[in-house]
Amino acid sequence: MTAIDQSSLTLDPEEAGRVRQERLERIGRWVLPLAIMILAIWFWDRVCVWNEIPKYILPRPGVVLQTLYDDAGLLFSSLLVTLRITFLSLLLAVIGGVGLAVLFAQSKWVEMSFFPFAIVLQVTPIVAIFPLINIYVNNQTVKLLLCAWIVAFFPILSNTTLGLNSVDRNLRDMFKLNGATHWQQLRYLRLPAAMPYFLGGLKIAGGLSLIGAVVAEFVAGAQGQSSGLASRIIEAGYRLNAPRLFAALILISLTGILIFLVLSLVSHLILRRWHESALKQER
Repeated sequence: MTAIDQSSLTLDPEEAGRVRQERLERIGRWVLPLAIMILAIWFWDRVCVWNEIPKYILPRPGVVLQTLYDDAGLLFSSLLVTLRITFLSLLLAVIGGVGLAVLFAQSKWVEMSFFPFAIVLQVTPIVAIFPLINIYVNNQTVKLLLCAWIVAFFPILSNTTLGLNSVDRNLRDMFKLNGATHWQQLRYLRLPAAMPYFLGGLKIAGGLSLIGAVVAEFVAGAQGQSSGLASRIIEAGYRLNAPRLFAALILISLTGILIFLVLSLVSHLILRRWHESALKQER
């Protein structure tokens, strides 16, 4: 291989420095949060030991993990109940939010007429709405589902509406000049343009649907073996069973993180071949 060929394979110092910086950032993105988390857990354990805090006030991390293992059957069965409400409410929020956003995109008058009602649902606390739901709805599952849906609905509607209304005006004029109908513009132009906005709202709504499911269980006072994680937290609080309470909280947190990561992955897989936000991650 000639000297010219060898020099073409070597990076200049600036490019090599940029590659090295990107590698360090990729490693640090995982290592730093993990190190901080381990340090926080160690400090939590040491605080309990140094101050001799009883486990019914603040259990050590090892006690919480042991409780999570011992009560796995009860806690995970409750988690499945909460997840059912979470995913059903998210599905209904997607169907209702996207459908209403498409309707808003077809008529500005419809959007101006009904969008304020969506804002009212968003800004009104669910604990204030639940007494009315409790009066008019008899089925416990439907009550929980409706509460969680109200929380998760607005981000889908708002983001999708914004995406549908953010289409490049020049592209819209080009479609009109070529004789495209409203539905053709919606299918081939506005919906693809709104996809990143919708996926952003979906990631927000995924976490909110879990929060809504848990809060709905709290305000509904759901009890019994077939109840969700919120009932396990309430029960553990009444019995001063702090290890189980912490174990249930950890399950909720891990579930929320997992939902966010899965929805982020779905968003990346959909957008990676054509949208700038995902193309940057591929580089």
